[in-house]
Amino acid sequence: MADVTLREVARASGCSVATVSRVLAGTRPVGAETARRVREAAEALGYRPNHAARALRGHRTGTVGLVLPQITNPFYPALVRELTHALHADGRAVLLADCDDDPAAEAEYVADLLSRRVDALLVIPADEERSRDAVAAAAARVPLVLMDRGCGPGVADSVAVDNATGMALVLDHLAATGRRRVCFLGAAGTASAAAERRGAYAAGAGALDPGAVARVALGDFSVEWGRAAVDEVWPARPDALVCANDLIAIGALQRLQQLGVAVPGEVAVTGFDDIPMAALSSPGVTTVRQPVPELAAEAARLLGLRLSGDDTGPRRSIRLAPKLVVRESSARGPAAIPAPAGTGESAPFR
Repeated sequence: MADVTLREVARASGCSVATVSRVLAGTRPVGAETARRVREAAEALGYRPNHAARALRGHRTGTVGLVLPQITNPFYPALVRELTHALHADGRAVLLADCDDDPAAEAEYVADLLSRRVDALLVIPADEERSRDAVAAAAARVPLVLMDRGCGPGVADSVAVDNATGMALVLDHLAATGRRRVCFLGAAGTASAAAERRGAYAAGAGALDPGAVARVALGDFSVEWGRAAVDEVWPARPDALVCANDLIAIGALQRLQQLGVAVPGEVAVTGFDDIPMAALSSPGVTTVRQPVPELAAEAARLLGLRLSGDDTGPRRSIRLAPKLVVRESSARGPAAIPAPAGTGESAPFR
C-alpha cells in the first residue's frame, strides 16, 4: 500500500499543501479550526510523516534533546513523561541524556545531541555556574529552554517553580502549627534550585526564631543524606526539619524512626517536589508540589515559539506557582520543646 501524501491530505481537508505541511510539521502557527481539519484528515487517511525526507528538505529532524542531571531522582521521570507527551503532540520526538550531576558529562551530551542535529534542546542544568558556558554556547545554535534550574539571567529561556514562594508556604505552615526550633536540611553547591531553597529558608526562618537561620545542614539531594543529616542535627533537638526535597525528607523520616523519635509528635518533617514516595511514606510527608504538567507545557510552548521563528525577542524567565500539600508529618506539635542543655539556641549545624 502506497504511503499517503501531503497532497492527498490537502485534498481531503480542503487546504493547500503548504498549509498542511505547516500544520503537520509544526513550523508555523495556523488557525485552530484549520489545524483541526488537517489533523482529522491526516488521521482518517493514515498519514505518517517521513522524518528522514523532512530533515533533508527543511534541515529539521523533528527531534528535541533533553539533558537531565539525575534520572534516579523520582521527580525527573514524571517530568520526562509530561514533556514527551507535550512534544509528541507537536510532532516532535525526544532524545534523552542523563549527565549524572556532572557538568563535564553534561557538556559532552549537549555536544553529542547537537551533532545529531536536534532541532532544539531542553536542559535541566547540573550546576548554575559550571553548566553556564556549555548551555550558553548551545543556546546560540538552537532554541534552548532551561527547566527547573537556571544558569543565570539571559542565558536562555527558562521555566521553573517559584522556590521562594514554596519555602515561604512551608515556613508559614510550621509557624501556624506551633513549631519554632526549625532546622534546614539542604543541598550544598550552586545548582539553582538548591541555592534558591537555601536562600528562601534563610530569608524566612528568622521570623520563627532568630537562631533558626543558623540551623542549616548541607549535603545533597538524596535519601542517604537525609539519614545522615538527622544524626548531625538531632543533638540540638529541633522541632521541625525543613528538607530541600522529598528524598532528604524520606531519609530523615527513616532515621528518626530508627531513633524512636515521634513524627510529628516530637518533630515535624517537610519536603519539596511531591514525588509519589512522599504520599506513600508513613507518615505521609508534607511537601511543596511542583506543577509538573504546567512546567512541561510551558517548556514545550517556549520551544515552539522559538522553533516557529516568530519569537526573536529577549530571553523569557517564567516562574510557576507551587502548592503546599499538608500530610501527617507536620501535624500540630507541642507548644515548645526545650533545647537540651549546652546546645544554645543559635548553634549552627555544620
